[in-house]
Amino acid sequence: VQLQASGGGLVQSGGSLRLSCAASGSIVSPNVMGWYRQAPGKQREAVAKITWDGETFLQDSVKGRFTISRNNAKNTVYLQMNSLKPEDTAVYYCNLNSKYSPNDYWGQGTQVTVSS
Repeated sequence: VQLQASGGGLVQSGGSLRLSCAASGSIVSPNVMGWYRQAPGKQREAVAKITWDGETFLQDSVKGRFTISRNNAKNTVYLQMNSLKPEDTAVYYCNLNSKYSPNDYWGQGTQVTVSS
């Protein structure tokens, strides 16, 4: 399974970005797709996750600003990020896992930089 993330970039505080992550290969379904981020000097943390059925989890710091969604037919997950803050600056990684598979898949990471 390969995960290809896109959509990162440089944006001013208060701006918006939309991340996309497309999965390909031998994908086990149902599965959970999600976004994690890692800022310099910090541990990787979960930002948002979405189940096959559309149930979502959002980290408290992004609730009301970020929205996660997915298109199962396209094996793609999206992260709409609004009202971005400098503290959202990090490398964002997409993830796919399934209780029917022992494997945990990661994308290559996409840089999000929010300037103040």
